[in-house]
Amino acid sequence: MTDVTATPAHGNRRTSRNATRILAGLVAGAVAGVVANLAAGGDPRLESFIRYSTEPLGQIWLRSLIMVVVPLVFATLTLGVSSLGDLRHLGRVGAKTMAYFLMVTALAVTIGLTLVNIIQPGDGLDIETRDRLLATYSQQARESRALAGQSRFGIHTLVNIVPRNPIAAAAQGDMLGVIFFSLVFGVALAGIHSARTMALADTLVGLADVVIAIIDLVMKVAPVGVFCLIFSVAARFGFDLLARLGWYVVTVLVGLAIVEFVIYPLLVLSFGGRSPRGFFQAIWPVIVTAFSTSSSNATLPVSLRVSETSLRIPPNIGGFVLPLGATINMNGTALFEGVTVLFIAQVFGMHLSLGAQAVIVAMAVLTAIGTAGVPGGSIPLLVLVLEAVGVPGEGIAIVIGVDRLLDMSRTVVNVTGDLTAAAFIARTEAASE
Repeated sequence: MTDVTATPAHGNRRTSRNATRILAGLVAGAVAGVVANLAAGGDPRLESFIRYSTEPLGQIWLRSLIMVVVPLVFATLTLGVSSLGDLRHLGRVGAKTMAYFLMVTALAVTIGLTLVNIIQPGDGLDIETRDRLLATYSQQARESRALAGQSRFGIHTLVNIVPRNPIAAAAQGDMLGVIFFSLVFGVALAGIHSARTMALADTLVGLADVVIAIIDLVMKVAPVGVFCLIFSVAARFGFDLLARLGWYVVTVLVGLAIVEFVIYPLLVLSFGGRSPRGFFQAIWPVIVTAFSTSSSNATLPVSLRVSETSLRIPPNIGGFVLPLGATINMNGTALFEGVTVLFIAQVFGMHLSLGAQAVIVAMAVLTAIGTAGVPGGSIPLLVLVLEAVGVPGEGIAIVIGVDRLLDMSRTVVNVTGDLTAAAFIARTEAASE
């Protein structure tokens, strides 16, 4: 991708100001939501206000971000692949990217399982609370199990990565299919040197620029959208549900915090060759957007912008690594799945051996690859991990009530992991030139 609409310095100041405004909207929404829950929790009028006012407004803003993801992924990934040059170069970058993704994801799951074995959050949940949660969220649990039944892993999973119709894949939000087509398209584009393919590449650059301009427009109203999203969540569950599942929530959040504030800074320093403090200051707009939207896909446009203007990562590297990471690199999701499976097993009084926990690590890494980068996208695949180790799939009803808060938090870890990978690949590629 070529130059953006603003100079890097101007872009940095603008994204920093916008991040501050988004954070203000987030805090205001959380405070207002908690106050509303304390004052009128359970009141049908509050639920009506959320359902017909704040929730639709928040969803409109979120959908406005998600609507540009497919054209942005196609343009940036195709350009990123084509600008990497020959297939050997692409293969080297791709192999390093995938190795990094898998290594960090497996490490994240291991951290989560270690914490849940130490804290034992499931032992503190009484049977009455468990049964109440199962009854309250049983319908959502059944819907998630139905979706999980459509997502069974097998040889067809590999086959389905190749879309029959790339337009249909884009229309259905099949990001693995879109990514595969973009990769193939970029490889073919790189192999043909003619005036017509150069014109096509320029068209893709123009498409990426237009999409970024749309993103800028959407982000101008981000504080309002974020306020509505966070208010709806906080007003619905307040503190009561968090208190009942307190140790489970703490276990997940501590695990995510260790990855975000211990593992990533070490990786950024040792593999990325950057100051962790400078890195996190630069990606602050990405963190705020990820927490607000609970969507790696919705955050991708901001990640791409920040990687180029603030982190100064070459566009061909960022355009390759970040769209790929938004779909298959889910470190926070994998950690969440590992903790949740063991927590639910503890609630049901089941002891999972080290062998079963090794299966959880493998399954969490694999299912994280297939997780949709949208709010709640990990829940259906979590059922697969539960049932793979003999834990009742309907047990997800116990945690569905607090999933939105945890989803917001793990999305931050997911997108930060993508940017650490991009920094690592950019450094290694610069050293090899």
